[in-house]
Amino acid sequence: GITLFAVITLILDSFKIGYYIDFSNCLSPTEGIFPVTHAVHTILQVYFLWCHAKDVIQSFKTLERFGVIHSVFTNLLLWTNGVLTESKHQLNEHKERLITLGFGNITIVLDDHAPQCNCTTTTLCSIFSQGIYYLYPFNIEYHILASTMLYVLWKNIGRKVEHHQQTKTPFKFHGITVGMIFGLIVLTSTIGIVVVYLIQIGGSKIKSELALTMFYLHAIFVLALMCTAGIVALLIYRLEDRSLDNSKNPARKLDAELLVGTAAGSWLLSWGSILAIICAQGHPKYTWYNLPYSVLVIIEKYIQNLFIIESIHREQEKVNEDIKTLRIVTISRGSTLSLSPLYKEIYNGRAARDSGDIPCVFKGSICGRENDGAGVAREETSHDNSLVMHSASDFPFYSRNSVTNSKRRILKNIAAFLFLCNLSLWIPPAFGCRPEYDNGLEEIVFGFEPWIIVVNLAMPFSIFYRMHSAASLFEVNCKT
Repeated sequence: GITLFAVITLILDSFKIGYYIDFSNCLSPTEGIFPVTHAVHTILQVYFLWCHAKDVIQSFKTLERFGVIHSVFTNLLLWTNGVLTESKHQLNEHKERLITLGFGNITIVLDDHAPQCNCTTTTLCSIFSQGIYYLYPFNIEYHILASTMLYVLWKNIGRKVEHHQQTKTPFKFHGITVGMIFGLIVLTSTIGIVVVYLIQIGGSKIKSELALTMFYLHAIFVLALMCTAGIVALLIYRLEDRSLDNSKNPARKLDAELLVGTAAGSWLLSWGSILAIICAQGHPKYTWYNLPYSVLVIIEKYIQNLFIIESIHREQEKVNEDIKTLRIVTISRGSTLSLSPLYKEIYNGRAARDSGDIPCVFKGSICGRENDGAGVAREETSHDNSLVMHSASDFPFYSRNSVTNSKRRILKNIAAFLFLCNLSLWIPPAFGCRPEYDNGLEEIVFGFEPWIIVVNLAMPFSIFYRMHSAASLFEVNCKT
């Protein structure tokens, strides 16, 4: 994930270099030096994270702590710089839309921050200037992800870790078809809504109101589905008796803290919208859809946080090593020994349909041994009927495993669905579809400048929350 964002960040830097070349007559040389330096920094940092993100440093700890924490704050400063630049662009567009919506009582001063000289190539300048702002969301995500990874590396410096075999948990598409289908439907519809929203908003007062109504209805439907899926997952966890893993883990602890901390950004926006709806004297029709939307945002993030935090703290199921290596021998009617399938096959429900034999299993023992001696075979054949009858009542783990597999399948589908839904909900605010800016009601109640300050502070955390939730849900899907 961080490599994908880094590649797009490099494209952004190349756009900035091209923009500087076209306006080199009136731009400071630092405007051209910065993207070159930033590109070099990005390449070196991604290489370092690929090779050393999982290292636990035990030597030169003071020096390493200084270097890593310096990198953490460097990325946070670059993240802040990206947020400010992108927010200026969004604010300028917001002012233009408010004029269209008819909010003339708000003092609006447009500032396009354009260079005071002519571009050498008009077409390229337009591509670079527009493309830069569409790529900023990926640059912002890159720096915040890099800072979190480096922070975990900093926390691990000097840490004592027990030597154990790390189990890999690869992502598999098998068994999550339903969740993927519904998630892809949500993702596709969200992209369509964003495209229509950006085309319609600001076109006229009627078109803007229709665009806001369309956005709210779609978001309400998606958030309601996500709440339902999260509640089902939590109910499944409550019915299980698996214990929680409370061992020290800086990465897992940071995941939980980031989920709760960044969710506070959208909670602040939602409570502000709710108060504005309650306190406003006049209510355009589309603003009433903002009320259930804001309430569902608060509830959905609370439920999703509970699901993710409980999932990453759950101990993985372990199959008893004695059972896993068990090989069951059954006795056929013809006084010959026949090896039944391995326990793994019986555990997965294949033995019953692949073979007519019923495994003979006592509690803690096996009624049959691999032996070439005819006497042993005759002795065990004499007990065949009674042993087979006993095994039928002494094999309860098959049904228990079937229920467990069903629960795991449901949880994996829910995790896959929520993963795609969070990616879907990341797209609108990241690419300029922000009803908190455009409905205008909050600006009237709280004032233009106070509300814009709140939105500009809270929105980056809300955007990061969706991407971080998607990464956490991907991990949940792999572990389930």
